[in-house]
Amino acid sequence: MSRIGRKPINIPAGVDAKFENGVMTVKGPKGTLTQKVHKNMIIKIENGVITVERPNDDKENRSLHGLTRSLIANMIEGVTNGFKKQLEVNGVGYRVQKKGKDLVMNLGFSHQVIVSDTDDITIEAPTPNLIIISGADKQKVGQFAAEVREKRPPEPYKGKGIKYADEVIRRKEGKAGKGGKK
Repeated sequence: MSRIGRKPINIPAGVDAKFENGVMTVKGPKGTLTQKVHKNMIIKIENGVITVERPNDDKENRSLHGLTRSLIANMIEGVTNGFKKQLEVNGVGYRVQKKGKDLVMNLGFSHQVIVSDTDDITIEAPTPNLIIISGADKQKVGQFAAEVREKRPPEPYKGKGIKYADEVIRRKEGKAGKGGKK
C-alpha cells in the first residue's frame, strides 16, 4: 500500500472541500482551486479529514493513489498558506523592478524584458536582485518561475543570470590551461 496515499489529509479551519462528479474543489482564504480526479480513485470527506483510497492493487491504481493524495494535499496547503518561489538575479547591470502589475527586468539585452502578473500569481521585487513569485496553485507558481528563469538562465562561467534562491550553479574554469600542442 502506498505510504503517501494512506495518509489522511486534515482540513484546516476556514477551508471548504467538496468532491462532486470527479472534481475536487477546495476553497480557502487564498482562493479556490479545482482538480479533476481519476475515476478509479475513491475520495472520502468525513469529520474534517480527506482520505484517498483505491479499488484494487493494479499498477495504474497504485501509481495514481499517492499522486491523487499529494495533489489534494497541495491544494489545501495552497489555499491556506500559498506557495512561493524566490529567484535571484546575478550580474553586473542586471536588475529588476516592479512597475504597477509589470516586472521590468534589465538582463543585458538591448531591450527590457517585461513580465506581467496574472490573476492567480503575484510578483514582488523587494530588492533590485530578488524576485518573489507567489500564488495558491503549486504547479502554476513553479511553471511561472521557470518561465521567468528562462528569460536569462544562469551561465556556468561567471554565474550571471536568473537562478532559484536555493539553486547551486556548477562553475566551470574557462580557458585556463594554454599548454596546447607544439
